[in-house]
Amino acid sequence: MSDRDLRVAYFCMEYGLHDDLKLYAGGLGILAGDYLKGAHDTGRPIIGIGIKWKQGYTDQYVNDDGRPYDSYTTRTYDLVDTGVTVTVTIRERPVLVKVWRTEAYGNSTLYLLDTDVDGNADADRWICGQLYGWFAEERLAQEIVLGIGGVRALRALGVDVDVYHFNEGHAVLAALELIAERRAAGASFDEARRTTRDEVVFTTHTPVIQGNESHDLDTMEYVGAFHGLSRDQMIGIGGDPFNMTVAALRLARKSNAVAQLHAETANQMWGHVEGRSQIVGITNCIHRPTWVDDRIVDAWRNERPLRPVHDEIKAELLAFVETRAGVTLRQDRLLIGFSRRAAPYKRSDLIFSDLERIEPYLRDGRIQIVFSGKAHPLDDTGKDIVANLVTMMRNYPAGVVFLENYGMEIGRMLTRGSDVWLNNPRRPQEASGTSGMKAAMNGVLNCSILDGWWPEACEHGVNGWQIGDGFESDDVAELDAHDRDALYRVLLDEVLPTYENDSERWESMMRSSIESTWESFAVERMLDDYERMLYRTDPA
Repeated sequence: MSDRDLRVAYFCMEYGLHDDLKLYAGGLGILAGDYLKGAHDTGRPIIGIGIKWKQGYTDQYVNDDGRPYDSYTTRTYDLVDTGVTVTVTIRERPVLVKVWRTEAYGNSTLYLLDTDVDGNADADRWICGQLYGWFAEERLAQEIVLGIGGVRALRALGVDVDVYHFNEGHAVLAALELIAERRAAGASFDEARRTTRDEVVFTTHTPVIQGNESHDLDTMEYVGAFHGLSRDQMIGIGGDPFNMTVAALRLARKSNAVAQLHAETANQMWGHVEGRSQIVGITNCIHRPTWVDDRIVDAWRNERPLRPVHDEIKAELLAFVETRAGVTLRQDRLLIGFSRRAAPYKRSDLIFSDLERIEPYLRDGRIQIVFSGKAHPLDDTGKDIVANLVTMMRNYPAGVVFLENYGMEIGRMLTRGSDVWLNNPRRPQEASGTSGMKAAMNGVLNCSILDGWWPEACEHGVNGWQIGDGFESDDVAELDAHDRDALYRVLLDEVLPTYENDSERWESMMRSSIESTWESFAVERMLDDYERMLYRTDPA
């Protein structure tokens, strides 16, 4: 069998293929969607396993008081009925899982699992109700559907698999199903675990310990997640409490982080885990046809000026902002884009942390910033961040806009039409961050902390700018003060003067931005790396 013939089943909780298919929350799903599109484009025998979420992720809007609130809508999707239904056991009762399919978005085959079927109890019909909704017991039920149900769906569909790729720890129960299959065929637990490990690889994304999911063992046993294993065997796999990332690291023959810096961080984070797989760095990438505007690509390839083309795309973004937010921004002023999940470490509102320094530029609109992003429905701190952005918009209508209910369409508009892409997480807590890659390939100049993917691409003053010097500190106040000062320096002393006074240099930097990222951060490169470094058993 050639390397290219390796048949991969990719398990992920969310997929961002199109705004019409609301099966994603953020970056994890967007990566999974781009991965399946890249697999289709390159003809790789890769299929996806996911969940058909009845209400998807939250729609998040802003009320009259400036606070975000969540709204859930039951959705319908145009999917193909495979005619296949499998059964899993949850809370000691059988649950039917229907299998749907789609290739409608230029993606390789994606199978979606659904418990909203006749024959299930009302509560079980809602297991696949909300992506990342509810609490631990329901999350475990969802992970039984994804992992155990996913493997059973593959068997029922007659799909042969060489490699099981778990994108985050949500899918780790699939390995327990593989172990159960081997034990049913007569293998011992140790033998079944060893041979299962030969087939499993794992991608970890979250470089913060608290962000890696763990569960109480009693709850797991009650829901049915032990799947025939003893408590001691479960502890040996995932610890007590049972950590899904630890379990995946132990049950995979090889694992990867999603940027080179993240690989260093992840190996330090999980270095204490005995029996874990090696964590290699495979930097995330993007599907260029989805995210990069053909007009800017055509101008770049034919060596025509980029700024006039970008100005046309920017005008479309400004019209979009006016339609969505009722705010009119100026074409001739610097426009900064920022879209991130509203989490404290991403510091969406860092630029407002010393208003005395930045306020004059916002009040007259000399600097314009368009924000977007959602907070997790249960994250009150994240919602406080969104509320602060809305307050800034109301205080500085000429300089600040917040676009509510972030999704793929907003992401596409911002990463194509902004002049500058701002990113200022607390290093090293950003795993990768693909939005900056999308911006870069559109000629939008990154201005970013040296975190995630940016240390691999940044040529300061050539293809974008770095904020600070890679400083790290466990003292959050010290780190934030350091990075705030660095942000103001680079923005006010370098970015703004270049935009306003040196159009020739800006044009050159736009061209360098595209040239320096076009191949290295395209999904084809990521797929090649997965094949070479993760899927093969004899990597060169």
